[in-house]
Amino acid sequence: MDPRFWRARNFPSDMSAKRETVRPAPASLRSVEASKFPVPQHRAKRLGLNPAADPRNRPIGVFDSGIGGLTVLKALAEANPREDFIYLGDTARLPYGTKSAEVILRYSLENAGFLLARGIKMLVIACNTSSAVALDEIAGTTTIPVAGVIEPGARAVSRASRSGKIGVIGTEATIASGAYTRAIKRFRPRAEVFTRACPLLVPLAEEGWTDNEIAERTVAHYLDSLKTSGIEALLLGCTHYPLLRSVFEKVLGAGVKIVDSASATAAAVRERLHALGLARLRGAGRQSFFVTETPERFIRVGRRFLGPQVESAVRIERW
Repeated sequence: MDPRFWRARNFPSDMSAKRETVRPAPASLRSVEASKFPVPQHRAKRLGLNPAADPRNRPIGVFDSGIGGLTVLKALAEANPREDFIYLGDTARLPYGTKSAEVILRYSLENAGFLLARGIKMLVIACNTSSAVALDEIAGTTTIPVAGVIEPGARAVSRASRSGKIGVIGTEATIASGAYTRAIKRFRPRAEVFTRACPLLVPLAEEGWTDNEIAERTVAHYLDSLKTSGIEALLLGCTHYPLLRSVFEKVLGAGVKIVDSASATAAAVRERLHALGLARLRGAGRQSFFVTETPERFIRVGRRFLGPQVESAVRIERW
């Protein structure tokens, strides 16, 4: 596994017109951390950060394989309106859902390294595929709290089903990992979990085809077997899927509860911040966006997910 991580050279104030070149970073995530401030003081000064500052005022890092994680960021910002967020979308290498576990792990570690170099106080893995494959590895190699979307979503859907018949949809890699099934079984050991990979739903969501005949037919095709199984609750195990929620509800009917892992994750992050004494107490939160390719497309499509606040994005480049 390639141990190099992204490290940004500069932190631009004008985010609409600049790029960043990134250097290979150390082999361990711990090497970009300190016990109280996760950026060495000389680097923190260069990035415009203050190592002596109140850690509650540091940002929260969020990464995804691309644009879909903005649904998680939206829920995070609504639940934690005082917090600053730094979002990284690995748009150059999406989708993660069709890649091998080894590749997903390497990409996820690189994403985490980039955000840790920004002095974040918490890392949120908004990507379901990365959460399924890489969360344990990342959490085991960094001292800041790390949150994924699997556990909160599994907990929420376990509570939503009375009979324990639960459906889970996601990317090929997420479903193949079995992470959601294992997590649901931890909360509800006797649950019957029915899963389905739905790869065509991601491009539909990104193209804005979320409420037309093509979307409805595609969703109906994917969910037919789950509907026949008699599920009572469906977990949306991909960050793109909330944009298709109305279609899911139409196809499944009122008897099936739709559970979005984004809102469950946001609530869990808020609880954890307060429990650790890391919640920001004053001010209005801001959001900064970084991508690895095509910032213009990220801005255009990102507004479907998050709204007009996606005004600009910095493209980072690897050597």
